[in-house]
Amino acid sequence: MPVNPCDPRVKRTRKLFIQAFNDLLDEKKNLYSISVHDIANRAAVNRATFYAHFEDKFAFLAYWMTEKFQLILGKRLPDDAAFCPDNLYVLVQTVFQFLVRFRQYVTPGDKQFEPLLENAMQKVLYRLLLQWLQSGPKRSGSQQKPEAIALVVSWGIFGSALQWSREVQAQTLESMVEEVIEVVTVNLSAFGEQL
Repeated sequence: MPVNPCDPRVKRTRKLFIQAFNDLLDEKKNLYSISVHDIANRAAVNRATFYAHFEDKFAFLAYWMTEKFQLILGKRLPDDAAFCPDNLYVLVQTVFQFLVRFRQYVTPGDKQFEPLLENAMQKVLYRLLLQWLQSGPKRSGSQQKPEAIALVVSWGIFGSALQWSREVQAQTLESMVEEVIEVVTVNLSAFGEQL
């Protein structure tokens, strides 16, 4: 039976799992050697409870990355942040900075988890952009589809940051963010006169 993610007990239990995982990650320094058994033991919860919350370790890792990335975004952008050039800049800059830091902690054994973790990040980015596009002023006569624009723009931002973080950086983070903003602004201009 699926758990209700809004239930305070579920939230508390998931926080225990995340804290346990973070502690284990600090000790072991890699993702691949941390098992469900390790997480459940450290959280002082049985494995059946873990599996009531998550299908497997991969589902947990996607949840963990989503929470981690949302926490970082929440520190940089308030919950009620609106679609504007300054917030877009902060968003793009945060994606680049997060990926650079993330890359520093990935070990060769963790490579198998990279696509899963990256996909979780991109989904957070997509949802935020879609929220901004749907809550912004509507332009009359616009045939633009916010879902399609959020999808293309989120992958454009994320893909650029991902590629840049994987290479030896010939450009500074700031110059890359500026270039990405220039390209992204063209796609988003239909949704915001301020851009």
